[in-house]
Amino acid sequence: MSEQISLNEMSKTQFVKDLEEGVRVDDLFLIKSSRLAETRAGKPYLQLSVMDRSGEINGPVWERAEELAPHCQSGSFVRLQGMVQSYRQQLQLKIDSLQPWPRDDVCFADFVPSCSRDREEMADQLQGLIRSVDNPYLKKLLNRFLKNEPMWQKFQEAPAAKGIHHAYLGGLLEHSLSVAVLADTISAHYPGVDRSLLIAGALLHDVGKVEELQMELALIDYTPRGRLKGHLVMGSEMVAAESAQIKNFPVELLEQLQHLILSHHGRQEFGSPTVPMTIEAFLLSFIDDLDAKMNLMEQLRTKMTESGLQWTEYQRSLERFLYLSPMPAEEERSEKPERQASTTGRQQTLF
Repeated sequence: MSEQISLNEMSKTQFVKDLEEGVRVDDLFLIKSSRLAETRAGKPYLQLSVMDRSGEINGPVWERAEELAPHCQSGSFVRLQGMVQSYRQQLQLKIDSLQPWPRDDVCFADFVPSCSRDREEMADQLQGLIRSVDNPYLKKLLNRFLKNEPMWQKFQEAPAAKGIHHAYLGGLLEHSLSVAVLADTISAHYPGVDRSLLIAGALLHDVGKVEELQMELALIDYTPRGRLKGHLVMGSEMVAAESAQIKNFPVELLEQLQHLILSHHGRQEFGSPTVPMTIEAFLLSFIDDLDAKMNLMEQLRTKMTESGLQWTEYQRSLERFLYLSPMPAEEERSEKPERQASTTGRQQTLF
């Protein structure tokens, strides 16, 4: 066991993103997952994944594994002491000691991953996009979801996924806005695109996730209803229910919007009940996929500490290695000249 320390004296100072090989660790972490396993010799050990607001890291506990296992359930807080080491080209913790830590003596803000962009600013930008929608029925529908409480508050706080991309507080807002910005730009590029329909689909394509996912601290999991039905079906149902409250909402327009939601995963083996069959559905599916993959790459690039292009670990979700360079510093990105406004007067980019 680690040396005893007064609870109110312990505050978190070491974050996962700053850990380097050879660094001694003595700090608080949140257990993301825990698995009791055995070595080839039959000795039990704990395989832990711990996290804070900046990221997660794995590590084994070799001693007293069975005794400590009940204190290492998902969602528990622990004080860990150990060393950061490299294993198979990946940092992990060599944990020397572990002490359960009371939830009441933890600052939750240290452990909840959140969108790096300003949520209030993104919310204002999203409202501006809604105001730009020409179709009066779609504008009313968007306002019912993204202006009225409590749905609007839930939408701003929800994650966009359990893992892989935008899996953090504010992720749904960030992802939906990014998809809508790209949709706005592309709708001006290709003739015959229904801009109002495409933007409505972009903003509502993942709205079912406010009911599909639940977030307890930093741990994201499916609700029973979410696991049974999925956010595509749930989102389609939610849109149908809200449109029924709008007088004379066109049936065909509702079906077009539901098709965007139900088909945006692109292929049935990826969870879509149907495949994209309209211009707007095709565009939304590709934009959604693009934004998700770019967010994944952004997260990988943010964690890189060495300059220059380098190979990542194998990315199972993409079925490939990636050759990436670190994200430029915030000041470097802010020095880039702003893009010229389009001839239509619409904003080219919101980020």
